[in-house]
Amino acid sequence: MNNAPDAYLVLRKEFLRPLERRENRFNEWLAIRITKVVGTMWCAYAFAALALISLPAAIRGGTATLISWIAQTFLQLVLLSIIMVGQNIAAKKSDRQLEQTYRDSEQLLKISVAMRDLLQKNTELTAEIHEVVRDGTKA
Repeated sequence: MNNAPDAYLVLRKEFLRPLERRENRFNEWLAIRITKVVGTMWCAYAFAALALISLPAAIRGGTATLISWIAQTFLQLVLLSIIMVGQNIAAKKSDRQLEQTYRDSEQLLKISVAMRDLLQKNTELTAEIHEVVRDGTKA
């Protein structure tokens, strides 16, 4: 079987490679950096500590202020990081599954090409046998 890369697969890899624009590189770099920092449990702990600083004032403000503090300060700050951590874990799992599916597809394509080659060779041999049998019956 031929180990050379399939031309179609090479074309797809080139096509799927994202185009980079110089002006977007910094923005993408900064966004990824911030996401990596905010999307950690350590950031969730830091946000929880930051939110707890204003808890005494919220308690003194009464029920409405305390509920507002819980909804607008604590939950939003802490849950933001926790949700991002969960999304990162889910994205890594999805990426692994996608990569495996891609590898499986590449292998299936190679098997399909090999089967096509075998069928073509079989057709050629069958035609040769048919010719030999036809020539044998004429003689």
